[in-house]
Amino acid sequence: MQSFSRGWSFLQQAWQMAFKDKDLLKPSIYAMIVGAIVTVIGIIPIIVVALIFGQSNLIGRALLFIFGALLVFAHFVVSYVFSGMTVYLIYQYLTEGDGKMSTAWSIVRRDFFDLVTLAAVSTAVNLLRSAAQRNRSRRGGGGIGAIGANVISAAAGFLEVLWTEAAFLILPAMVIEDLNLVDGGKRVAQIVRDNLILVGISTVGVRAVTGVIGFLLGLGGLVLGFGVGYGVMLVLNSSTVGIVLGIVLGMMILFAFTIVASVINSYTSTAYHTCLYLWARNVEKAQAAGQSIQIAAPAPLAAVLGYS
Repeated sequence: MQSFSRGWSFLQQAWQMAFKDKDLLKPSIYAMIVGAIVTVIGIIPIIVVALIFGQSNLIGRALLFIFGALLVFAHFVVSYVFSGMTVYLIYQYLTEGDGKMSTAWSIVRRDFFDLVTLAAVSTAVNLLRSAAQRNRSRRGGGGIGAIGANVISAAAGFLEVLWTEAAFLILPAMVIEDLNLVDGGKRVAQIVRDNLILVGISTVGVRAVTGVIGFLLGLGGLVLGFGVGYGVMLVLNSSTVGIVLGIVLGMMILFAFTIVASVINSYTSTAYHTCLYLWARNVEKAQAAGQSIQIAAPAPLAAVLGYS
């Protein structure tokens, strides 16, 4: 419960920081807009292939897999580009007092290839997890085969969770220290090995808080969207226009709530891992210099953990 309380406190601190400098939120909003455009464009060839070949045809399945993988990859690229901007804006805000969009854009352009390689690995991990889940579903029932499939699926799921956490920390290494994927991975592994960030990860429940907020917003959007849509249908006597208008309004409300939840999750999670990385970096520098004093965490995290 204390972990959840600290996660909630960090969310408040992070958003106070964002309200003081609105640029910090812009990349998360841009990511939603660009992501929606990518989805619309990327789903067109998938629909065309499904209509022409169907899922029973070998060529059709291969093309669906390729286009699906490319769509997942594109989403990861979009996510990492704009999350990278958020990381650098927060870094600038905490070190200089002001995050500048122009500088953040130049940083992600400089590191674009590194961000693409990060997206490629995340895509591979995502596809591996999906393949393991499909294999488990096909096995079903019991027996040794089903047990093996469950074990593989669980391992793939754990790998995805582990990689997601690692990617959140590799991202600051890339944009703040200008490291590539390999060096960024080594940097994060070193930090973890030296136990420089475990206290933050274990005591601040940001993931739980953003998960609960996302669930509540999604549920609220669903209920409100259904209520408004159904109300419009009743007012217009369930005519064709009323049904279409009700569905459209309901979907728009649900989509709006989903966008808000996504922005909250994206910005808060990125801010949290950026603060963790900066804190570990400062502690590491102090240790290298032979300093034995306690190093304060970045402001939003320090307020939560009680370090000043």
